[in-house]
Amino acid sequence: MAYETYQQVTGTIQSITRGNSCCTMTLSVVSGEEIINVIVTGETRIIDNVRLRRGMRIAAFYDAELPTPAVYPPQYRAELVTSLRNGQNVALDFFDGNLVSYDNTLQLTISPLTTIETLNGQRYLCSPGNAELLVYYTTSTFSIPAQITPQKIIVLCTE
Repeated sequence: MAYETYQQVTGTIQSITRGNSCCTMTLSVVSGEEIINVIVTGETRIIDNVRLRRGMRIAAFYDAELPTPAVYPPQYRAELVTSLRNGQNVALDFFDGNLVSYDNTLQLTISPLTTIETLNGQRYLCSPGNAELLVYYTTSTFSIPAQITPQKIIVLCTE
């Protein structure tokens, strides 16, 4: 799965309603001053299989190349959703062998406390470089690229 066309919506779930079928739901997410509707289907990947609930802070990723309805509030079909703790950030990008993101905004410094796993929760025993990564972190430097020490890395294996 190619993630380079994915865009991110980060915010707090204000409400959850049933979608067009019993396998879909609509999350009304407050992102800054804006409300965005995020559609979650049976095919949406929910990291760690957490139960989404009102008041939860999340990041939802959607494919910006897929058609979206011209409605207000904006509505996107989520491909991937993850819950976030207070102060936690997440980035989804390709990281090269030096652990620099494709867009050159982040450089990872792995610590012994960094958890590295696959999408299904298994330990990842190789170097996480040259792969699509979902990276959880709290602080970063103001340099370019910003230096971060991730709390958790999920390697989105392609094979």
